[in-house]
Amino acid sequence: MHAATQRLLSDFLQGIEPTVPLVALWAHGSLATDDYQPGRSDLDLIAVVGTPVTMEQWRRIKAVHRGLDRPLAARLHCSYMAREELADHAAEHVTWAHERIFRRPVTAITRRELHDGALQLYGPPPAGLLPPVSDEEVAEFVRADLRDFWLIKTRGRRRWLRDIWVDLGMLTVARATVTLREGRLISKREALDVLAELGAPEKVVADVRARRYGTAAPVLSRFRRGRLARAFIRSAIRKALT
Repeated sequence: MHAATQRLLSDFLQGIEPTVPLVALWAHGSLATDDYQPGRSDLDLIAVVGTPVTMEQWRRIKAVHRGLDRPLAARLHCSYMAREELADHAAEHVTWAHERIFRRPVTAITRRELHDGALQLYGPPPAGLLPPVSDEEVAEFVRADLRDFWLIKTRGRRRWLRDIWVDLGMLTVARATVTLREGRLISKREALDVLAELGAPEKVVADVRARRYGTAAPVLSRFRRGRLARAFIRSAIRKALT
């Protein structure tokens, strides 16, 4: 693992263990695969705690996260799941992400990622604590995410001028298509290859790849890139949902 990332995770564990009744700490997403890109990838963590987070612990969690070294720590996200709520997909868990604290559910995709190959940082593995998630639950979440979030977001134009929307939108639709078609999860690196198979605009795919992996970027205006990405994503979602 990247040395600075390893130090950050070690510092985080040392800070959070006395702050909450920590049962387990797991990493998922690119950090748990061979697709992690230091400084570009998020560090996605799940902490299982023995009891629901109290208001005092809420304040101390914020202090721990804010005390970590930037800029790498800005990409460290963690949801705190109470042990008694692990089976409830609708439960909203205290979460630190994007430099703020709030509540949100832990999705079926994250749960499947944890079972497929979490990086254990503390405590027992997910199989010993987290109930399994069925293929039907994963597919239902993916369809709802495409239909109720991403398809709606393609109605507007302005957001598609931003790198983050183009990158996430393109990668999400490719990963979702494979999950619905084959029942498996793929990495962002694999998703870039799938985009070519789906007929995505080559220059937009190359643009996304360049930001994630530092490859040569094509000459493409934000307006043209946004228009191409938005049109492709909308079309790909409709095909995936049929």
